[in-house]
Amino acid sequence: MAENSQLRLLVVGAGGFIGGHIAAEGLRRGFDTWVAVRETTSRRYLSDPRLHFVVLDYDDADAMQATLAEAAGGQLWDYIIYNLGATKAANFGDFNRINYDYLRNFTAALADASLMPRKFLYMSSLSALGPGDEKGYTPYDSSFRPNPNTRYGLSKIKAEMYLETHPDIPWIIFRPTGVYGPHERDYLMMVKCIDSHFDFGVGYRRQMLTFIYVADLVTAMFDALASDATMHRKYIISEPRAYTQKEFRTMVARALGTKAVIPVKLPLWAAYAASVVAEKIGAVTLKPSTLNRDKYKIMKQRNWTCRVDDAVRDFGFHADYPLERGIAETVAAYLREKEEAKKKKS
Repeated sequence: MAENSQLRLLVVGAGGFIGGHIAAEGLRRGFDTWVAVRETTSRRYLSDPRLHFVVLDYDDADAMQATLAEAAGGQLWDYIIYNLGATKAANFGDFNRINYDYLRNFTAALADASLMPRKFLYMSSLSALGPGDEKGYTPYDSSFRPNPNTRYGLSKIKAEMYLETHPDIPWIIFRPTGVYGPHERDYLMMVKCIDSHFDFGVGYRRQMLTFIYVADLVTAMFDALASDATMHRKYIISEPRAYTQKEFRTMVARALGTKAVIPVKLPLWAAYAASVVAEKIGAVTLKPSTLNRDKYKIMKQRNWTCRVDDAVRDFGFHADYPLERGIAETVAAYLREKEEAKKKKS
């Protein structure tokens, strides 16, 4: 996409790991970049003074309509990237509220304020498809019929179906696989474990994992928005090859300079028991647990291989960061933060 300061971009759900990268890329490409956040949203990754903030209450469509109309000032946003969502929740009902109700409220507010953009890119998830071929390891592709088996996945497919039934919304749907990079928290836990010389896995049968580095995902977003072929289409976004956990472990250990890493395989029953306990603790403390029954089903799944032919065809998708390069960048950021933490303590 050519840089053009006249184009206006709104990033919804901009406060997190991916949202910060989207906003930074929008600025880099010369967009007049706006970020929608909640009052309590961290602005850690949104420190650039060129960003325009819109503070929204996603529970109140009427209030959102008024706030958006005032912020827009009579001008449309050319593109909206809707990155808002919950990946874990202490109360599973929050998945439906945040991943479905908020989308419905936001798009209703846009329509009522006559602020529908030229393109609306919705960030869904590969989990919206549910488990794939667990025996023959056939890759996911555009012909796969969704059958999600997690509450998170169900909320995402429900949001997708809402968009599909509203042709007045100029939607594009992305279904990324596991997104990683500097500042991401879940894969960071795995990096920290390997740094401590342990690598924990679940199940004994071969598992094929897929990844997408955050910079590649964000580049794909802007390329899809610029393409004339993407309207009302859905795309799996992944590096177009899969890896074993051993390959992932080896790459992380190499980047860390760690030689001795002990792989620890937990049987499925033990992982499930730990997930139930962690989930109950999260419900009592009202703090979402990374480990829960939803996460167990994701960890249990053996086949995450993907085909990305549609994305290649429609907007020239490519992954500049194969896993080893992305891991090197991610680990380097982790080591810098680790060193800075040591200096603060000393």
